[in-house]
Amino acid sequence: MNERVVALSGGVGGAKLVDGLSRALPPDALTVIVNTGDDFEHLGLAISPDIDSVVYALAGLSDPVRGWGRRDETWNFMAALSQLGGPDWFRIGDADLAMHVERSARLSRGESLSAVTARICAALGVGARVLPMSDDRVRTRLRTDEGWLEFQEYFVGRQCRPRVSEIAYEGASSARAQPDVLDALREQGLRAVVICPSNPFLSVEPILAIPELRAALQNAGAPVVAVTPIVGGQAIKGPAAKMMRELGIEVASASVAARYAGLVDVFVADSSDPQPDPIAGMRIVRTQSVMRTEEDRRALAESVLAFADAARGASG
Repeated sequence: MNERVVALSGGVGGAKLVDGLSRALPPDALTVIVNTGDDFEHLGLAISPDIDSVVYALAGLSDPVRGWGRRDETWNFMAALSQLGGPDWFRIGDADLAMHVERSARLSRGESLSAVTARICAALGVGARVLPMSDDRVRTRLRTDEGWLEFQEYFVGRQCRPRVSEIAYEGASSARAQPDVLDALREQGLRAVVICPSNPFLSVEPILAIPELRAALQNAGAPVVAVTPIVGGQAIKGPAAKMMRELGIEVASASVAARYAGLVDVFVADSSDPQPDPIAGMRIVRTQSVMRTEEDRRALAESVLAFADAARGASG
């Protein structure tokens, strides 16, 4: 059987399942398509938070306490920057700084974001293929009660406090999907496509906003399985629940499933939540989805793959 799996991921929550999939699959069987709507330029550096979260998770470098950035980090750079009166609202650790400097230097020499990401993965011993959703510029922006805000200004600078009324994915409608992303989704015999438990508004829908990528997902020749980021009426991580309330959407896994209608064959809710109402064309299942340990990550990954295999068998 073809073991190849494609995962769509944002940052911290998605990176956990990506790590679990990497443990459950052969080293070269996993391709990860990562959101770049969070990317921004800061201190003259090109910063790709979601790519870095996925790469650090796969390299075994993630900070297990903060949930973002590198483990065993030091903060001399930020202390010196703050002393000089520089902008210290977006915290960059000393080791993490190297990632941003190397990326920025290579981009300035004309390398694509996907080529730079591949180089970084190889240097850190990451076996999975990590692909930005596009090498073109896409930026997530939010209309709030304080006006339109860039994503990082909302997420980090304002700590998600402003009330959100609209979300825009600037540049997505004209962005080209990264070519290897399309090839991965079109591969014959692909075992599964997995939408990780990332914020649907901020991490998954920027990917789906690229027209040719969405079309490739709709026509993928493999079962598409999505995992809920909402458990017990709360987001596992981040502002998803707050945003849903502000947008007038019920904070429930069923609401996330409804957003994926027409794209997803299997939706995975948490076993602690009630069974969501049926959605045409979608099988809804439940399992333990909260990932607190490495064992949890692998167990969820294996469950997701089993659901995909069952869906393939049922359709065959």
